[in-house]
Amino acid sequence: MKRCGFTYDELARRGWAIHVTRVEVDYLSEVLLGDRLRIRTWSEGFSRASMVILQEARRDPRDGETESTVVARARVVAVWIGENGRPIRVPSEARDAFESLGAP
Repeated sequence: MKRCGFTYDELARRGWAIHVTRVEVDYLSEVLLGDRLRIRTWSEGFSRASMVILQEARRDPRDGETESTVVARARVVAVWIGENGRPIRVPSEARDAFESLGAP
């Protein structure tokens, strides 16, 4: 969100909110305390008032490993909310910003 220019402060300034309505997660490998994770995020698409965001979590290589390991993949559906507390059309600048993330 921050990378796209939509910090919580900026959303509040514009009178917007984003409500997550669904999360699907596939856990693929273990994560231990102290593991460092890198999360990649990109958009899958938009409908009128919602967006679908995909995420992939990778664990940095541990001792003896040469490559990072995908530990989880997620699909998040979120709805944009306006000042009146009702869904609004996803703002064009938000669509542009999220689409610029591109898939990994």
